[in-house]
Amino acid sequence: MTIPLSGTQFELTSGPYTATIASVGASLRSLQHNGRNLVVPFDADEVRPAYRGATLAPWPNRVVDGRYNFEGTDYELPLTEPKRGHALHGLVAWHDFIALDEADDRVMLATTIEAQSGYPFRIQVRVEFLLDEGGLHTTVAARNTGTAPAPFGTGPHPYLVAGEGAVDDWTLLLPAEQVLTVTEDRLIPIELADVSTDSGGTFDFRTPRVIGDTFIDHAFTGLVRDDNRTAEVRVMAASGTGVRMRWDSSCKWVQVHTADQEAPKPSRIGLAVEPMTCPPDAFNSGEDLLVLQPGGVTFASWSIAAL
Repeated sequence: MTIPLSGTQFELTSGPYTATIASVGASLRSLQHNGRNLVVPFDADEVRPAYRGATLAPWPNRVVDGRYNFEGTDYELPLTEPKRGHALHGLVAWHDFIALDEADDRVMLATTIEAQSGYPFRIQVRVEFLLDEGGLHTTVAARNTGTAPAPFGTGPHPYLVAGEGAVDDWTLLLPAEQVLTVTEDRLIPIELADVSTDSGGTFDFRTPRVIGDTFIDHAFTGLVRDDNRTAEVRVMAASGTGVRMRWDSSCKWVQVHTADQEAPKPSRIGLAVEPMTCPPDAFNSGEDLLVLQPGGVTFASWSIAAL
């Protein structure tokens, strides 16, 4: 049997929801509610475009210049974002995960990050996808199976689809009080700013408003949460359909990107919403960076549902 380029396919169903998980990168390849796309899909026999739906570990976003110092030792990672010169989105995005358990409505996938020159730590990563009446729920569990402490961060990379139209037409609710400013050319973090004042309030979506032609490729924090410490982003189309993403207190940050692409690639067809346990370049700043002790385990969870 020929395996598609995106790996083994796992078809999940529960009530009006269907989802397809691809084993390469433990990627969310499609998610639908009553036949309506909630994320931008890609084909099974296609090299996954732009990290679409991938699981990100052992870091989300960028390590600037691919270099960092951890506990007094300098390391250098492969530059997987060559145009900007950074190490992007971790090491497991192209791993072919194996299935440990599966059923009609769930699948548990696993891989191991083996020690290597730029990241000499061994981390076991498990990703569970569970579909129910509340949508798709994902939990990442990471265990340090090595003998030394290891830096770690994680997050997902879905491109949400509200309904008809494109990003410019949709209304965004993003309950974040601070935005991480970045350099224009290489998106290197500069400093945290108040969303109400930075760039004239361009990134203030605490009150829902139409995205329009706003360009966003920024990390946000200072998230407003409910009594369960859950944060929520909502994206709505003019027709009244929408999608929401929720995540737990393990993710103190969220990266939002309007998916701008140079022609002839399709541009602004989905809104990337990426809850993260740490901000961009946390391997250098140390901010909210998880340090997994030998034998230590950490968890992070998020969900996507139709509105």
